[in-house]
Amino acid sequence: RVNFRHWVDTDSDGCTTRYEVLIDEAVDAPKVGERCRLTGGRWFSYYDGAYWTNPDDLDIDHMVPLKEAWRSGADQWDARRRQDYANDLGQDASLVAVTDNVNQAKGDKDPANWLPSDEVCRYVSEWTATKLRWSLSADTAEIDALRRVSKDCKTRVEFTPAPWV
Repeated sequence: RVNFRHWVDTDSDGCTTRYEVLIDEAVDAPKVGERCRLTGGRWFSYYDGAYWTNPDDLDIDHMVPLKEAWRSGADQWDARRRQDYANDLGQDASLVAVTDNVNQAKGDKDPANWLPSDEVCRYVSEWTATKLRWSLSADTAEIDALRRVSKDCKTRVEFTPAPWV
């Protein structure tokens, strides 16, 4: 994690990436106060099907965790590209607001070792889209798990390649 500068305010509006994701993914929009303090609002964590009204109950998950990205090619990137990855607001699937303890259970695991309890097809589609967006590699166990899980899915993998700095 120390190699990825994250939760920056890339557009200088006073809200870090964490809060930008929370604002964007709110089911019921929160009020945005001074220093991007969020009040009100409601969020849905698709990993476990839970609704939340307190943004502190949510983590912003890097779909492909930072450590997994590092093992998959980000170790070859410069600091700017790693920062861009860690704060990627250019594709909705890259960063997701989810229940904090569910995200902590996921940790740095790939789909061979962890899948959400809900919306598995969406998850493997978004995982694959993020890997493709950033040209990250996948190991054999990960590919096997993605194939096994996705064979019954009707979701499409859609992505836009990440801009190169």
